[in-house]
Amino acid sequence: ETTRMTGREEAEMQVSELDLLSSMFPYDKEFVVTDQLAVAELKNYVENPSAEMPSSKVQFILNVKPEVSNASMVEFSMACALPFRYPTVPPEITVRSSLLSRSQQVHLNSDLKMYLMENCCGEPCMLSAREWVKDHAAAYVDKELSSSSESASNAMQSEDTIFTRLWIYSHHIYNKQKRKNIIDWAKELSLTGFSMPGKPGVVCVEGLQSSCEEFWSRIRRLTWKRILIRHREDVSLEGGEHAEIQKQRKFSTLEEKCFDAHGTRGNHMDLGQLYRFLEEKGCADIFQMYFGVEGH
Repeated sequence: ETTRMTGREEAEMQVSELDLLSSMFPYDKEFVVTDQLAVAELKNYVENPSAEMPSSKVQFILNVKPEVSNASMVEFSMACALPFRYPTVPPEITVRSSLLSRSQQVHLNSDLKMYLMENCCGEPCMLSAREWVKDHAAAYVDKELSSSSESASNAMQSEDTIFTRLWIYSHHIYNKQKRKNIIDWAKELSLTGFSMPGKPGVVCVEGLQSSCEEFWSRIRRLTWKRILIRHREDVSLEGGEHAEIQKQRKFSTLEEKCFDAHGTRGNHMDLGQLYRFLEEKGCADIFQMYFGVEGH
């Protein structure tokens, strides 16, 4: 397990990556910082131990010419913002080009986002994101509308047939607003499961794969000391009908479970109670994945 970076370490990595980008792309057109004040605040925060956390994210534009013979005149621009937690969390990037239709742009950006979620956690990744755009962006221009809407609907269908269960681990969950978000978002996305606040925090959600992924992308954007997916289950369903999905569920609703051990602040959950609850639901083996011990 990697130890979590502190905000200052993340800021230092951002500064060195920005320096690298400006030395690699010295011409105005290739790398443009759109908010100099944010960069100044970031550098100040890194250099002065007493400095306040920066108030706004660093934002910049990378302009990329893809290597495609017939697209010599095309430029793709990547509007980038670095969240304070970057590189622990992926960067926010939107690719635009005059040649992209609205649906092509949406398609390109959602594929890029998937790439970032899978490949950019904990390491600076602006160069690999730029490479990805350079190699892949031009292909989206040629995707005819008919085929892209057709493949989008096929993709929707195939997505709908995957049932996913995510087991999320957090260092702790106390914050009332976060606890409310977990419940509200799960309901909105038709996910079932449970959330156990306290220390550690455990959240399980199950339902359509696309809904679970949306839930995770919202949850991980909140500020956490540490949060990760401890285990993930994916089941391909034939046909993906509502009844099939219902059959896979081990939980009927999404509720908050407090296995309160010591009463006081309700911090430390009684893990024995959690184990018995998981056992009831046929998920006892998960306990060991979370806590590395046999439950009893």
